[in-house]
Amino acid sequence: MPTPTPMPGWWEDFGAHGDPRIVVNIAEQKAYFYKGKRLVGESTVSTGKRGFGTPPGHYSVVSKDKNHYSSEFGDYVDSGGNVVVSNIDVRKDPKPKGAHFDPARMPYCMHFNGGYAMHQGYCPPYAASHGCIRVPEGMAVKFYDNAPVGTPITVKE
Repeated sequence: MPTPTPMPGWWEDFGAHGDPRIVVNIAEQKAYFYKGKRLVGESTVSTGKRGFGTPPGHYSVVSKDKNHYSSEFGDYVDSGGNVVVSNIDVRKDPKPKGAHFDPARMPYCMHFNGGYAMHQGYCPPYAASHGCIRVPEGMAVKFYDNAPVGTPITVKE
């Protein structure tokens, strides 16, 4: 019998008030959303894989973009729209002749530390990103809609 897919998270902020803040726990691969002292949401996440670790620290949301595209990660695609090389880093992976860069979509993107961001994306139950904090569809919207620019984000191991 296959293992059931874990629920991506929960959200219950009825009557909650206070300043928002986000805490990401790398060991648990979870993010917690608080309003004031009250925990109002929890989500599974996927943080940076080995060699691309998400840096622990205290940050804040510096910019938001609901329809963001990566300037570094994506695929190389031929003129027919076929993926020639997937999951590339334009800074390291040479572009095949005749191909073009197709950037990765990063919906509900909240930048918090240079090129690091929290955004909607693929969330296996382990660290798999290039350093960003990926949040599953549905939960990414909740975090995005409730975290204005300036919201504190703590990343801890």
